[in-house]
Amino acid sequence: MSDSSPARAATPVLDVWCELQCPDCRDALDDLRALRARYGDRLELRLRHFPLEKHKHAFAAAQAFEEAAEQGRGWAYAEAVLGRVEELSRAGEPFLIELARELGLDAEEFDTALIDGRHILIVDADQAEGKAIGVTGTPTYVIDGERLDGGKSQEGLRERVEEIVDRLLAGQDG
Repeated sequence: MSDSSPARAATPVLDVWCELQCPDCRDALDDLRALRARYGDRLELRLRHFPLEKHKHAFAAAQAFEEAAEQGRGWAYAEAVLGRVEELSRAGEPFLIELARELGLDAEEFDTALIDGRHILIVDADQAEGKAIGVTGTPTYVIDGERLDGGKSQEGLRERVEEIVDRLLAGQDG
């Protein structure tokens, strides 16, 4: 006998359009940590790249994040970079490579990745998608088709994301 009931809904996804040289994105880290602590693997958080022209090292930082993700430490790397945006602003790409070394990642591979541009297409695709859906600044959250702009204010955003996630999770149980 076949089960004709609809398939169980997928895990809710929160896309976080972020720029790793952005002080507002650094300020959003506490909210992201709280969401990860509250929902664990019941919510998928995806960092999406939206490097802004006003931050000259943001595009390289996005590529470095992708290399860190490939080496299994994407979120740890993103949090480390965001925690030290002033250093990134001052030192640029050498800081990104040194930070990889500090986190026990293959720093030589980071250097090579930044030179050969192997992650550029991922960053470009994220940025193009962000523009297409109306992202203009960072951080911007998208969940269940709703765009929440954190670049203007973080106030109340985590609560709004929690309302949406709770509703989506409740719908899975029903």
